[in-house]
Amino acid sequence: MKIETAVTRLTALAQVHRLAVFRLLVRKGADGMPAGEIAAALKLAPNALSFHLKGLSAAGLITSRQDGRYVIYSPDFKAMNGLLDYLTENCCADGALDAACAPPQNCQDC
Repeated sequence: MKIETAVTRLTALAQVHRLAVFRLLVRKGADGMPAGEIAAALKLAPNALSFHLKGLSAAGLITSRQDGRYVIYSPDFKAMNGLLDYLTENCCADGALDAACAPPQNCQDC
């Protein structure tokens, strides 16, 4: 991953509502959620949610698909894991073996 991509993705997540949206979508998994349900779950106005979804989408962290009259948003797990890999690729690179560098074991969709 290029550093610019990592910065773009981290910047997109560095906002309270966008991070909450992303975490909600990660919990829902690949099936995703319609925008209306996201807005209701997070108590966000539709126009505010649209702004945040656009930011996450532009950063490549979520995808959208049309399902009838609904737009379903899903996390891009490949992008998420790529960012995590980028952030941890140098963990303990200087020869120190440390359990802190082990990947998390609690993500079912990762």
